[in-house]
Amino acid sequence: MATQLAKHSAKLRPAVHADLTVLGNFGALLLELHHELDAKRFIEPTTNTPARYAGFLNSQLSRADTVLLVAEDNDAIVGYVYAAHEGYDYMALRGPAGVVHDLFVDPARRRQGVGRLLLEAAIEKLRPWGLTASCFQPPT
Repeated sequence: MATQLAKHSAKLRPAVHADLTVLGNFGALLLELHHELDAKRFIEPTTNTPARYAGFLNSQLSRADTVLLVAEDNDAIVGYVYAAHEGYDYMALRGPAGVVHDLFVDPARRRQGVGRLLLEAAIEKLRPWGLTASCFQPPT
């Protein structure tokens, strides 16, 4: 996949094992942001969070029901999206859907269209599974 961001030279591609250290660090920043917004709901990151999050994403790389894309610019990862085809979820009271679990853009690259590019690509990747709904739930 070689989607271009017109304003910049960012390209989207599937994540690979070599990306996991950066993605683990981004995941820790995402967790930190969630915790800052609602410390009672979201766990606090620790020094082990980047490695643990990288390990989790590693377990998702080979799954046929997940989407894990990175935005790359000048050989640097500037964002990622993690989404999955989910079945019935009675806790969320919804049927099968494509669920965007994570969407993160490097703070220095925000407000430049990278997040929109990642989100649109994730939704397109979920469509072939015949999903009629996509869910994105920001922290509350």
